[in-house]
Amino acid sequence: MRIATWNINSLRARTERVVAFLDRHQVDVLALQEIKAKPAQLVLDPLLEAGYEVAAHGLNQWNGVALISRVGLADVRRELPAVPTWPEEPGGVVEARAISAVVGDGLRIWSLYVPNGREIDHPHYAYKLRWLEALRAEGARELAQDPAARAILCGDFNVAPQDEDVWSMEFFEGRTHVTEPERAAFRAVVEAGYADLVRPEHPGPGVYTYWDYQALRFPKKEGMRIDFLLGSPAVQAATTGSFIDREERKGKGASDHAPVVVDVDL
Repeated sequence: MRIATWNINSLRARTERVVAFLDRHQVDVLALQEIKAKPAQLVLDPLLEAGYEVAAHGLNQWNGVALISRVGLADVRRELPAVPTWPEEPGGVVEARAISAVVGDGLRIWSLYVPNGREIDHPHYAYKLRWLEALRAEGARELAQDPAARAILCGDFNVAPQDEDVWSMEFFEGRTHVTEPERAAFRAVVEAGYADLVRPEHPGPGVYTYWDYQALRFPKKEGMRIDFLLGSPAVQAATTGSFIDREERKGKGASDHAPVVVDVDL
């Protein structure tokens, strides 16, 4: 089974690119982030005609996640248990940042869009850390219930876990994505039993999944590695290959993220 994650930065703007990507790489399941639409606003006919089912979760023109599958979508869940609201005060809402479903032969996939954090002294930064803790807790619960569970936590984590995952640590000094609390929160998810399925085959430095639109970051190779597929032990053992489709970051109308792809033989 071929599984991919991609921060698409507006599904409505890039549906044709998604369909072409699915066909070119024969992807079975695609997790999308930043679809930036309510489900009713999406034109899904091209995906349905290509043989895919779609489960989407979006509340407005911000955030939003989806799962696209040609191997089934069962037991769809929207949002993590005990996830914090934003703002974290009365009247705050649970944002559309997580969706999961069971695909194929009992594999649960989560499409996740972790909060950005904005600035270190911003309330959004604390919200990001609590959101990651909710993810860790759900992942740990899944494996405590069934150590042999087949599960993948994938998406845009908005964390660069290692120094080599950014083009310049000096540039990011005092900024989010590379702070120790963020990295500790990411490590806690890994330590709950979910390993990076791509890094063993594609170590850094210089291996990135995101390049800012500004300052010619992509042609300058000034990127970040913030998109991941983290697999449970059963999935780790079944992973047979992976790649980052850097070509999808090229050309007119590209997302600022590249798709990350893994193959698993379950």
